[in-house]
Amino acid sequence: MERREFILLIGGGLVWPAIARAQGGAKLHRIFWVSTQAEPDPFLDGFREGMRALGYVEGRTVTFETHYAPENPQALRKIVSELPRGDVDLVVSSGPATRVMTAITDVPVLFALSGDPVALGVVKSLAHPGTNFTGSTFLSLELAGKRVELLKDLYPKLRKLAVLSNTDHPGEPLEWRATLESCRNLGIDAAYVPFCGAREIENALMAAAKVDADALLVFPDAVTLVHRARIAELAIAHRLPSMFGWSEYCDAGGLLSYGANQRTTYFRLATYADRILRGENPSDLPVMRPEKFELAVNLKTARLLGIDLDVSSILFRASKVIS
Repeated sequence: MERREFILLIGGGLVWPAIARAQGGAKLHRIFWVSTQAEPDPFLDGFREGMRALGYVEGRTVTFETHYAPENPQALRKIVSELPRGDVDLVVSSGPATRVMTAITDVPVLFALSGDPVALGVVKSLAHPGTNFTGSTFLSLELAGKRVELLKDLYPKLRKLAVLSNTDHPGEPLEWRATLESCRNLGIDAAYVPFCGAREIENALMAAAKVDADALLVFPDAVTLVHRARIAELAIAHRLPSMFGWSEYCDAGGLLSYGANQRTTYFRLATYADRILRGENPSDLPVMRPEKFELAVNLKTARLLGIDLDVSSILFRASKVIS
């Protein structure tokens, strides 16, 4: 049997390598992992756990080639341009790294994005990707409104909310619109504090501090995640209850977060990796969205802000409590 056999994708006009298992033994699949995070990488750890749960054994049935460029997606372009396509079965891109994957058309690409993959242009729709890309998105407009509601539940006196948002984030206008609608429904004045990319984050933080808001809401994305400790410090210094999208922000000192568990998402992403490695077409695999969400609360931060959680139901509803 040939090391690879090829399947013609009907309608797409492309030819994909169907990952064939050699007679008498399993094929060693090569996965190219690309990320703008730093090592150690909890997301890669989650993905590896998912692969092991599906029966893959590193060094025997799967091997990972990892490439990192912390906070610098552009640095990955050279790496991607030199990608040895003939020897790679699957590319997995984490977060903003997906932006530089768009040049890849002849290798399946899995992604996990905080933003909208349709707006980014890597899929045609969530239900029917129609390209060599598929994966998971953390974006949920329902969550945007729910985060405002949770802040209001915790701090009933909330009248003005500073909203820190990276405009260089696919789907950001939709998230802002959903947040603004929720604020209006709750009688809250939303003070929009936009910034574009990592270079503007410091100026945005200074602007947020001058808004004279009652609380701070931060949209989850790679830039704010990298600067989560700095943002949490600013919120505490200005005595602002803060709401974020993932529990990693609370681990760094944020007060509240509500959203998907990122490590779990990468664990689930392994199921798509398995299906693609067995020959399924990524264009037919719908983009996944989180099925469960977790509410995290940081008790130390609450104490620093003088917030009595005993009078709120937040503590009882929390999935994760950081003391």
